[in-house]
Amino acid sequence: MPELPEVETVANGVDQRVRGDVIESVWLGSKPEPFKTGAAEMADALTGRRIERVYRVGKHIVFDLSVDEGGEPQWIVHLGMTGRLLVSAASVALPAHTHAILRLASGREVRFVDPRRFGRLAIQWRAAESGFQGTGREPLTISIEEFTKLFRGRKTSIKAALLNQKLLQGVGNIYADESLFRAGIRPTRRAGRLTREQSGRLHGAVQEVLKHAIQLGGSSVSDYVDADGVKGFFQLEHRVYLRGGEPCLVCGTAIRRMVLGGRGTHYCPTCQK
Repeated sequence: MPELPEVETVANGVDQRVRGDVIESVWLGSKPEPFKTGAAEMADALTGRRIERVYRVGKHIVFDLSVDEGGEPQWIVHLGMTGRLLVSAASVALPAHTHAILRLASGREVRFVDPRRFGRLAIQWRAAESGFQGTGREPLTISIEEFTKLFRGRKTSIKAALLNQKLLQGVGNIYADESLFRAGIRPTRRAGRLTREQSGRLHGAVQEVLKHAIQLGGSSVSDYVDADGVKGFFQLEHRVYLRGGEPCLVCGTAIRRMVLGGRGTHYCPTCQK
């Protein structure tokens, strides 16, 4: 599933290509799973709107659209496990499993493609200054103090706590494993028992890993590609994720893989305590 760096990369790429463009028409597929808002309502809310801005909130991509007497809609896109949001010329062949097409005045199209149909599309109407907020805190801007408070008293493992989108939105399996390795913290450690020093290390590691991954366009370990259909490169920087049985790049100990909270988890038994 695309995580924060992948969603950020896609949102930035779409924004660069379509900001200011106008949605002239909308095509929506017949499969009901992607649509949290009814197809007719969605098409009506999108058609004729100018795209003011495209950005990420947690693991969601948010399109701010122009205002008229009907209100100020936002188009909310969640990529799910295999979703892609592509900007293409209308002449480019349509990929299989395309569920939505926004046809733009520039002649380009925004296409939502999702083979497994776990992604979701919705319309939200802004009220005053508030818009789509997501579920938890933003990991790239949260302070050390606020980060530490998130885990205070929690009995779950720190890996499970990092994956809890109601606490910290956007961090998924890849970047939880990579951040815990860089912070030297074993994923099974109880979240509420982290020392202040460990919390500080983890806070720094999470932000460092996410920012580096964004610079490299995210991790392409499955279906992920950016708005142009190009893969990311951060998978070349993975130190533990999907490296079970391989030597640790720091100490040489074999990386271990375990299932924790239903998620495959990778760590170094020597470097992480």
